[in-house]
Amino acid sequence: MAGEAAARPIVCKDDSSLTGYPREAPGAGVLGGPLYEREPLVCGGKNYQQVTEDVVRWSDRYPTRLWWIAIGISSTLFLLFIIGMSAVVGIGTGVLGINHPVGWGSFIINFVFWIGIGHAGTLISAILYLFRQKWRTGINRTAEAMTIFAVMVAGMFPLLHTGRPWFAYWLTPVPNGRGPIWPNFNSPLAWDVFAVTTYLIISLVFWYMGLLPDFAATRDRARHPWRKLFYHALSLGWSGSNRAWRHYEAAYLILAGLSAPLVLSVHTIVSFDFATAGLPGWHATIFPPYFVIGAIFSGFAMVVTLMVITRKVFGLEQYITLNHLEAMNKIIMFTGMVVGFAYATEFFMAWYSGNPYEGFIFKNRAFGPYGWAYWIMFTCNAFIPQLFWFKRFRRSIPVMFTVAILVNVGMYFERYVIIITTLHRDFLPGSWGMYAFSVYDWMILIGSFGMFLTFFLIFCRLFPTVAISEVKGVIPAGQGVVPEPREEGRNGE
Repeated sequence: MAGEAAARPIVCKDDSSLTGYPREAPGAGVLGGPLYEREPLVCGGKNYQQVTEDVVRWSDRYPTRLWWIAIGISSTLFLLFIIGMSAVVGIGTGVLGINHPVGWGSFIINFVFWIGIGHAGTLISAILYLFRQKWRTGINRTAEAMTIFAVMVAGMFPLLHTGRPWFAYWLTPVPNGRGPIWPNFNSPLAWDVFAVTTYLIISLVFWYMGLLPDFAATRDRARHPWRKLFYHALSLGWSGSNRAWRHYEAAYLILAGLSAPLVLSVHTIVSFDFATAGLPGWHATIFPPYFVIGAIFSGFAMVVTLMVITRKVFGLEQYITLNHLEAMNKIIMFTGMVVGFAYATEFFMAWYSGNPYEGFIFKNRAFGPYGWAYWIMFTCNAFIPQLFWFKRFRRSIPVMFTVAILVNVGMYFERYVIIITTLHRDFLPGSWGMYAFSVYDWMILIGSFGMFLTFFLIFCRLFPTVAISEVKGVIPAGQGVVPEPREEGRNGE
């Protein structure tokens, strides 16, 4: 009896009973002291059937009124994005706020911002998988989808920034009849093409590979013949056999290994857009790690924002628990400290270098005409995340939601400050100028969020938002309660 009690897993009714601390379990530890076990990653004593039903039911029913309202708003914003982009293509980049000397404006700001948003998905999916962090199972599917949609949005901006997107294929080394015309491989713009394209392809394949068992589970539960045919095609004939699982695990591990270096390499190459320039404020070796940690910082903040909404709307509180959110809040707190340290390091190096131009750039950032943007950036990124030192704030839904939004506001202003304050005052005071968003800049910025949310809502409607197969893997075998009788049974049950 004592052995059975010691082997019995900890079961929590819902995530409100979780504390974030290990619990004392029956039995004795290795050295004779008390035995402690981690709290369960899934609440409610779920069995395998219940996990499938809870996750798949949203794609097997008619969309709710709330979903239609959300998709209507996001589609309207997406329309603004299309109109703004069409104006840039049809009329030209003159409709934007760029001028002399600020030749890089909102398009590059938006590009760096959205690429950063997409970093958390790969980190959660690949690196945490390689380190066997099981708490990723409840959030990795949505984080991966967020990565793909964010990179899709980001990829639009460099193409439109060139002013002639119909010549975008010139950035690729394809055979041509134009003589010895090839991409300039010394240009960071060409590096961006290869880095972002590779990142998108690997992330998409990694995401789809993980979805195969879940597509099969959705296929087997689908009632409508067209829906069953749709998921049957997506599942690629998944059978769930031992051989299929062995090949799946091997392929997933290989893709995780390929994806992990991309977390560091992609935003490093994006930082080279600035670091390889000879301008004060940009020409710095700190930029690669600075950009990478900032991307992880903003990406996790966006994941928290989406998870808080998703778990409430889709009733997934027992799968995306407060422990999951607290773990991400700890990462936000740590990366916020590193970002704040990077800000201080920049000022120190500007002073220590003795370069008057470098010193002027950073004084101008903090106390010049764009000082308001700098202090919004510093407050949102370095100060506000330190609230997460307190456990009650790390586990408070309103606090974490507010902090996550403010972090992404601060990270957008970081890109704004880096680009605009470096360009608007250069070496000659006679060429100084100011920069402001035009109406089209605002339309495209707001519309980019509409594009992102439209794709995300379609994903939530059609695909499982939680990795069913991976969640089942962290549930002890045989755990679960007998499902209560339903008013509308399936197959006569």
